[in-house]
Amino acid sequence: MTTTFEARRRRKQPPAGRGRRARTASAARRKSSYPFWFYLPAGVVYATLFIVPTLAAFFFSFTRWTLFDWEFIGLDNFEQFFREPALVKGLTNTLIYAVVTSGLKVVLGLLLAVLLTSQIVGRGFLRSVVFFPVLVSTIGVGITFTVLMHPSEGLINESLATIGVDGPAWLTDPSWALLSVALVDVWKGVGLATVIFIAGVVSIPREYYEAAEVDGAGPVARFRHITLPLARPATVTVIILSLIGGLRSFDLIWAMTGGGPGFTSDVIASVIYKQYQAGFYGLSTAGNVVLFLLVSAIVVPLFWFLNRKETER
Repeated sequence: MTTTFEARRRRKQPPAGRGRRARTASAARRKSSYPFWFYLPAGVVYATLFIVPTLAAFFFSFTRWTLFDWEFIGLDNFEQFFREPALVKGLTNTLIYAVVTSGLKVVLGLLLAVLLTSQIVGRGFLRSVVFFPVLVSTIGVGITFTVLMHPSEGLINESLATIGVDGPAWLTDPSWALLSVALVDVWKGVGLATVIFIAGVVSIPREYYEAAEVDGAGPVARFRHITLPLARPATVTVIILSLIGGLRSFDLIWAMTGGGPGFTSDVIASVIYKQYQAGFYGLSTAGNVVLFLLVSAIVVPLFWFLNRKETER
């Protein structure tokens, strides 16, 4: 009996040479630097397009520079930038613009994603329609909506007039200008948010919805207790991307209002651009550094907080 058991145990154990060769091959794979060479092209591109320009911007923010020479002046650019009369208004507008656009993109993107993943007619065509504005040039969108939002001859106000509503001066009224641009930004960017949410919704196992239907849960209950919590990774992604885009927004605002009327729709990026137009290159570089630090100070803690909440779940 003992002999039979020992024979079986010996048959189950691999030969000593085979185990030693396997461990040697495994150690060789761990020590080999061959896989890391695949990171090199991406690392070179990242360093060239991000790290080097970022370090150069930090350096030139402490200088008074032109295309041909530079002079180190310390913190003078930052002191002058923070004394800029339009800075406080631009900072306020930047935060308002970022919150409004990112909030609407999250809400509308999630609702559209739920609609476009349901069993509706023409679902594929509607997905294409929703995503189409993302592909259009931002400057083209700005010029088009500038014409559409003309206070007296624009199609939007003419359409409102047919039903007896007096439309506002969308881009020339100080109380409407920033909000008007934000709404156009949402129209253009909600398609990308919708695509991200669609990916999050379709990844949810259908068994959860089937079990909820068996238990008698309605559409609202299924959305609240299944879709909303399980689509959280997509929600975090949309919040972060939309917030970064809103804080850095410039091209659409400049195409539609140029920061006007007056300084009422100026954001930090447009204030920086006006300084660059005036020839204050060091001052505008300091403004870019301030904008970079502002975006990092808002987005990095928010990203950590949202991902920590997801991990705790």
